[in-house]
Amino acid sequence: MPDLPWFVYAMLLAPLGLILVAAAYKSLQVRAARDWPSAPGKVVISKAEVRDVEVIDSDRQDRHRIEQRNFANVVYEYSVAGRKLRNNRVSIGEDRGNFEVAETIAKYPVGTVVTVYYNPLHPDQAVLERDLPKGLWGCLGIGTAIVLAIVFGSAFGLHQLTEFASKHLTNPKVSPFVVAMSAFGFLIALFGLALHRQASLARKWPVVPGTIKSSGLEQFMSAPSEPAERSQLTFQSKVSFAYRFNGIDYVSQHASLGGKVSSTSRGLVERFARKYPTGAKVKVYVNPLNPSEAVLEPHVSQIWILWASVTFIWGVAYYAAVHG
Repeated sequence: MPDLPWFVYAMLLAPLGLILVAAAYKSLQVRAARDWPSAPGKVVISKAEVRDVEVIDSDRQDRHRIEQRNFANVVYEYSVAGRKLRNNRVSIGEDRGNFEVAETIAKYPVGTVVTVYYNPLHPDQAVLERDLPKGLWGCLGIGTAIVLAIVFGSAFGLHQLTEFASKHLTNPKVSPFVVAMSAFGFLIALFGLALHRQASLARKWPVVPGTIKSSGLEQFMSAPSEPAERSQLTFQSKVSFAYRFNGIDYVSQHASLGGKVSSTSRGLVERFARKYPTGAKVKVYVNPLNPSEAVLEPHVSQIWILWASVTFIWGVAYYAAVHG
């Protein structure tokens, strides 16, 4: 194996470790919930609801942002020791929104008689489903094996490529740089191809009418890329639109597949926001497999910058390989 510092492997494997820890914690919650008593209940509210969710954002100085997401708000009533209670938590798993909204509403329509599992120590804590999705640990096991193969396989492969390149370059000392730049360009190219594929699929999504709820700018201090750098005042477009798909109302804040437009130039972001004034009627492209995912522009803007970056990176790698 390549002689890399231990913290390099730790950084690469940290996300996987966090996922496994979260899954283990949820499994403990499920085990505890298996002993919870049950009570009959009835669904009294079943509809879509928009909630504010805190999302990790490494581009910001405070490392998070607030995003509106769609949830299935299923409210049910039940009684414990003569005390009537209400709750709207369906599953023991965490619901971060924009996931199976229509399916959950269809599963628990108003008037449905349900079995409610409640915490005997805190009866106001309850769920309708206390099991994790079937096959979760199997999927995590396969995913872990794939991630480990990619991380260690890539490290070993890059090491082998570096040794191979050092025997064929004018200056063997630049082989690590050439291989690293080539690999970096390759990853960006894969990302660009994935975006092209996503845009091709989005153009075929069903189109429904929508309305711009709000349109404007959000400003924040960007996270510096280096400790010595200063944060910069950054502007980001904030366009929110409402639409209806298969009888359910949704809200989205993603106008294009490329994400929200951000820049230190206020004028650049304002031009994008002005395209969608508040109250305007728009065409919304909706993902039929997950209607919470929708866009106004089913293409990736400024993708030429991505391909220009790939060309530049590969050009630098080629120049270094030829001229040393």
